[in-house]
Amino acid sequence: MNLQLPTLKSCEQLLQEFMSKNHGVYEAAKLSFTGVGDKDVYNISAPFEDEGELVIAGRVESRDSEHSEVYFFVERNGEWVPREGAPVLTLQDPFYTRIGQELIVGGVETFPHPKKEHALMWRTCLYRGKDMAHLKPFFMGPDGMKDLRLIELHDGTIGVFTRPQWKGRRGGRGKIGFLQVSSLDELTNKAIVEAPLLDQQFFDSAWGGANEAHRLKGGRIGVLGHIACYDKQERRYYPMVFTLDPKTGEHTDIELIAVRANFIPGPSKRPDLQDVVFSGGLLRHEDGTATLYAGIGDAEAQRITIEDPFIRYDKLYL
Repeated sequence: MNLQLPTLKSCEQLLQEFMSKNHGVYEAAKLSFTGVGDKDVYNISAPFEDEGELVIAGRVESRDSEHSEVYFFVERNGEWVPREGAPVLTLQDPFYTRIGQELIVGGVETFPHPKKEHALMWRTCLYRGKDMAHLKPFFMGPDGMKDLRLIELHDGTIGVFTRPQWKGRRGGRGKIGFLQVSSLDELTNKAIVEAPLLDQQFFDSAWGGANEAHRLKGGRIGVLGHIACYDKQERRYYPMVFTLDPKTGEHTDIELIAVRANFIPGPSKRPDLQDVVFSGGLLRHEDGTATLYAGIGDAEAQRITIEDPFIRYDKLYL
């Protein structure tokens, strides 16, 4: 495949491209969570294994609040229940990865804005441990930055996706950057803030971030992310993917992989959030399909099975 320079496209252009193609969506399902009272569970991770058991991390909060906690759930008789003895983290939008022999879990911490009364600021917090029972905090990202994501690369170094979001300054409403470090001990806020931004991804009116990174054959990284924009005051969030060569910085165009209509109808936290699909994680399968786990409308969690968006890049190296 001859990879060309990326083309900057608006949300509308990306949506038109997606709708013009035949996309296989083979299954859609809502995930049922219990054990958290009447609170919503959304913006979930994909299931991951811990001590021989599949676990999902989920954002748990009341419908009328954004003060959330991250619970870890296990499946029991078709329902996901809080895992006994698992930590509860005061974070939003959980994610995980594995680096070396360690489990890395992260999320967004909110705290009072230092300058604006009754407003919140946020940062990404990271935990590490040999398993969930031994997770300990080890890093806090820059104030005002969500969506830090890590991935162990083929050569043992660590790729770091950043997301500066400073209006009127670098990053604007939110753009994706990338850097590499040799170990977790070399992760610093200075390096994160100074990480080069990937070009030709977002118009200033749009924003987005990386949600999960996958090692692909040939050394490339497959990135599951989201791109968002406003349409008549409503927020539109779309799951998207692209690939990145960590050695050269070359990356492919953003492509949408799903829209809200591919999921089952359901509630939203507010009317302006009805069209929000927040990518949580992607499980790739050997049959050429993948299961996308996502938060829907900031109110519930669903999954759909789609064609694996990264398989054509792996096939380059067969």
